[in-house]
Amino acid sequence: MCSLAALARGCRPAAKPCCLCWCCCCSCSWAKCLAARGSEAGPGKKPPEPGPQEPLLQEGDAPPSLEEIQGWGQSFDRLMRSTAGRKVFRDFLRGEYSEENIMFWLACEELKRETDPDAVEEKARFIYEDYISILSPKEVSLDSRVREIVNRNMVEPTPHTFDEAQLQIYTLMHRDSYPRFVNSPLYKTLARLPEP
Repeated sequence: MCSLAALARGCRPAAKPCCLCWCCCCSCSWAKCLAARGSEAGPGKKPPEPGPQEPLLQEGDAPPSLEEIQGWGQSFDRLMRSTAGRKVFRDFLRGEYSEENIMFWLACEELKRETDPDAVEEKARFIYEDYISILSPKEVSLDSRVREIVNRNMVEPTPHTFDEAQLQIYTLMHRDSYPRFVNSPLYKTLARLPEP
């Protein structure tokens, strides 16, 4: 069995994987594998966060087609619009010690969907403390102009408090991490592309 992390290190499954659950058995459906993995947590226990050893898909998720996976390499926007694509990219960023960038971007997306003003304020404060504060171990890299905008916006937080910061981090991931992702063994294996 090859996890995402193992695939990135060059592991090759003994059999052709039949799904994105990384069981490599060619006889299961990804839903069966997910159900088996879910039972490992045990009753009353929270399932683990998706990570290098965890499946890309949750129960009810449709596995991406090979064409969709190959499309991730053609467009960063396409990668970020795909749930499975974001999970694979997040795993890649974790290996590069820059997972906080996609975590911040996802937190901003969640904030934009919030309509309750009290919840907006609470979520905005959490985002600020987790990703903007210079005291945070997960601080994202923002220039001083954007940091000032965020600080002004925090006086009265809205769902769009972090728009400038989110755009700057999106651009950073697009220009910096995405080219390395597309050229990584992890992506080439998923997209079934030949490695140089």
